[in-house]
Amino acid sequence: MTKEKGKTIVRDISWLAFNARVLQEAADPTVPLKERIKFLGIFSNNLDEFFRIRVAALKRMQELGKKARMHLEQEPQKILDQIHLTVLEQRSEFDRIWKTIFNELKRQKIFLVTEKQLNREQQKFVRTFYDEEVSSSIIPLMIESIENFPSLREKAILLAVVLSKSDSAYKKKYALIEVPTRVVPRFVRLPSKPGEHHLILLEDVIRFCVPHIFSFLGYDQYSAHIIKVTRDAEFDLDTDMSIPYTQKIKKGLKTRKKGKPVRFLYDKEIDAGLLEYLIRRLHLKSKDAIIPGGRIHNFRHFMDFPESVFAQKSLRKKPIIHPAFKNVNRVTDTIIQGDVMLHFPYHSFNAVIDLLREAAMDPQVLEIKITAYRLASNSKIANALINAQRNGKKVTVMLELRARFDEEANLEWKERLEDEGVLVLLGVPNMKVHAKLCVIKKRQGNKTIQYGFVSTGNLNEKTATLYGDHCLLTSDRGIMADINRIFNYLLQPKTGLHFLKACQNLLISPLFMRKQITTLIDHEIKNAKNGKRAGILLKLNSLSDEALINKLYEAAESGVEIRMVIRGICCMLTENKRFKIAVQAISIVDEYLEHARVMIFHNGGQQKVLISSADLMVRNLDHRVEAAVYIKDPAICNELKDILLIQLKDNVKARWLDNELSNTYVKIPGKKVRSQIETYNYLFNRAHK
Repeated sequence: MTKEKGKTIVRDISWLAFNARVLQEAADPTVPLKERIKFLGIFSNNLDEFFRIRVAALKRMQELGKKARMHLEQEPQKILDQIHLTVLEQRSEFDRIWKTIFNELKRQKIFLVTEKQLNREQQKFVRTFYDEEVSSSIIPLMIESIENFPSLREKAILLAVVLSKSDSAYKKKYALIEVPTRVVPRFVRLPSKPGEHHLILLEDVIRFCVPHIFSFLGYDQYSAHIIKVTRDAEFDLDTDMSIPYTQKIKKGLKTRKKGKPVRFLYDKEIDAGLLEYLIRRLHLKSKDAIIPGGRIHNFRHFMDFPESVFAQKSLRKKPIIHPAFKNVNRVTDTIIQGDVMLHFPYHSFNAVIDLLREAAMDPQVLEIKITAYRLASNSKIANALINAQRNGKKVTVMLELRARFDEEANLEWKERLEDEGVLVLLGVPNMKVHAKLCVIKKRQGNKTIQYGFVSTGNLNEKTATLYGDHCLLTSDRGIMADINRIFNYLLQPKTGLHFLKACQNLLISPLFMRKQITTLIDHEIKNAKNGKRAGILLKLNSLSDEALINKLYEAAESGVEIRMVIRGICCMLTENKRFKIAVQAISIVDEYLEHARVMIFHNGGQQKVLISSADLMVRNLDHRVEAAVYIKDPAICNELKDILLIQLKDNVKARWLDNELSNTYVKIPGKKVRSQIETYNYLFNRAHK
């Protein structure tokens, strides 16, 4: 199914294989139960976004015809058929895993009960809870009499209700109720015996109260079942040049809410007449993803399953303070003296926040420029920038309004930052700004000093505790000069391309990152052909760029040793008899999300090491502003390489990335190596020498 006639694996099928690895974590009995439930939530949320983005894109390509097949080796319909089959198989495995977890919860005296399993005390509690906490947010829609069918909110949990009378099978009414999870928690704690924990889902609270909700209509039979609609999440920006960019984004967000349905999930016990009616009113077709399931949908909320009900508390260790910042008064002084590499989530993110807070208060600091892609909801980064502006600094923030699913949050940050006087840049037309950069300008006597950072991950203190990323804190003059050039370009994207062309220390996309990476691979190929040792070590989220994959094929066939750690999409066929040295390619899915991008080239023994904001994908290399930086400090280079070598030894959470997408666990004989734990221990030992 996955091994194509061409030279690569279909991107969307490879992504589904990644999500299968997430499901493997939910199935693993050695993973703590609350984490297994969380992985079910992650799997579900991932799949939602996959349908909203990728399946929706394939459907649009299908409507436009063959000319829109760009980067596809198969017809869109063939890929959609593969997706549908794979999703159904995964859904069956998901249900099996949930049944196992559900039974394990009961063994731990944690009961997720339905509206039919409540005792009298719990029934009284549920009715009171509904009246006091839920009823004000409930607006039933009597849908069979609505001429213009309502636009059902994307990602909402909906109860489809049938009202009938026992004395007549013909008199039925249909209603929809949106479960108000945005204002009321999905999980409701019930009165329980000592030592037990009883929970009920919010939709079951509403189910219990359905007779009460519709009592005035005179019906005496009710059935209520969950449905869920997933919509196309893409939106086209208005091309009218007279409309401000922010208004275009706001308009686009409104159109997204009315996007075409790309998936319809329903409880297989739903009334057949109501199901047929909903499919017809939603204009769904036989080839659309119409998927039956159980009582529960929207498992994404299970990422927030109440932790307090579990006896076992988190064993997660506290982030390490980088040794360079121990017993120092100012982070700034350390960075000005030399480069420091932070490895999240093992190192504390506080050093980045402290850097900006110090700059905000330092009377000698003149200016701060920074890119922001995804900020935390109550961002300490943004608050530090606002304080800097209030303290008279010139603050410039490149805020990417098109960061998918963070558009509304970033619009709010734009308004708040601009209200404080911050200069907010909105990027480049038809191109996202994904580079993670900061430069701080400080006047010290007669000298101007510049320092800042280049990172692989977002400036988000929440995700920095969960995502594996690298951040280079530096005062290197060449790097700072290039960051300034990038901001000069962002200030005038229509006429400022020459600023990007002048960059000498950073690899910039869309201009020349692709070309420079190709040159680095070619150098390894040349060395291999000349009988010299040659090697490439890659750490990525995704590898799908066809041209670079072909270049890696050429390298492997020439005798270059290629080792890869790729979390998500890997379109490269890693097994080939023509490869002189077998490609080692693994994916690690564990407690933390492996998000970093690192590239290491042997370079005849003089290794070249880069960290980057970009994956090796067409979108990153050709359609985004991205930045990669060479690491100049030999000690940091070795540290990055050590961490990658630890990951390549993982025989607990690593899976082979083979041609068949089998997700077979790596079973290397000898000592058990769980790389995320070993990486923490490695950095902890370095911090406590």
